[in-house]
Amino acid sequence: MSPTQIETEELRARVERFREAQAEIVHQVRRVIVGQEEVLEQVLISLFVGGHCLITGLPGTAKTLLVRTLAQTLGLVFKRIQFTPDLMPSDITGTDIIEEDPTTGHRRWTFVQGPIFANMLLADEINRTPPKTQSALLEAMQEVRCTVRGNSYPLPSPFFVLATQNPIELEGTYPLPEAQLDRFLFNVVLGYLNAAEELKVIDLTTTTQVAQADPVTTAEEILGFQQLVRRVPIGESVARHAITLVRATRNTESEAPEFVRKYVNYGASVRAAQFLVLAAKARALMKGRYHVSFDDIRALYIPVLRHRVLLNFQAESDRLKQDDILKRLLETIPAPRGE
Repeated sequence: MSPTQIETEELRARVERFREAQAEIVHQVRRVIVGQEEVLEQVLISLFVGGHCLITGLPGTAKTLLVRTLAQTLGLVFKRIQFTPDLMPSDITGTDIIEEDPTTGHRRWTFVQGPIFANMLLADEINRTPPKTQSALLEAMQEVRCTVRGNSYPLPSPFFVLATQNPIELEGTYPLPEAQLDRFLFNVVLGYLNAAEELKVIDLTTTTQVAQADPVTTAEEILGFQQLVRRVPIGESVARHAITLVRATRNTESEAPEFVRKYVNYGASVRAAQFLVLAAKARALMKGRYHVSFDDIRALYIPVLRHRVLLNFQAESDRLKQDDILKRLLETIPAPRGE
């Protein structure tokens, strides 16, 4: 076999393993989590891309359970931080302490790692702590390292932040800073289950049997999946469509529709286009395709951009949300024909 054929066969085997692992992860999570298919798909895309995910939902919608179950299934080092109003940045990153050698009596600074040193970090109710503490995650989410007292420490790889937040209308919540919101790949909204799914939850959780998920992959394999996703090709026309949809959210652009100029203060950044294309590549591979389609871009457009678009007072007075503006943009800008 030629080197090209060997590489093709190896790539095909990696894609096959990717799909096997994905199917097994979903199967294991389904043993614990009921419904929320779209939410699970988006969280898995975040993991396969190497991005961070913000999960928004009311208390009691299984946000924490979903993240904990995924960590068990992926075989990753998992840490959880319960964000509270009195939490300090050092409670997240860790801190230096003075240690004394009992034999020599010499003292030295020793760094004690915080819970951020994990593969998967659950930032539970992240919007219940002030912005000063929220921002302790900024460097970690962007650079995969943290700095304490001038010393920089690399974080384990892979590194994911899956943060849960309650709707900001609830008491005791602080809106996340825009700079931190922009570092999340998705803002996934967890809604209520239907009646049949709630009945299944009752059956799972009110008996003596405890549902558990088994590990099906490893940290090294997930890193390989992330590299595989980046190799998925995307056509120029599809990439241009993604950029067009992102640029349309900016009221300063000439191609922005009139309703965007009326309701939007600030549109999505370049990072939004990068994340949209990366997420679409992962979705294409998960759907059994070797290329990105317009459907992949449009299916992920709202969860990728809903936390990156800042609306003005006019939108608030007209009771419009980001999802309303983004849905209208999808209707206004159809996918090019012939693809």
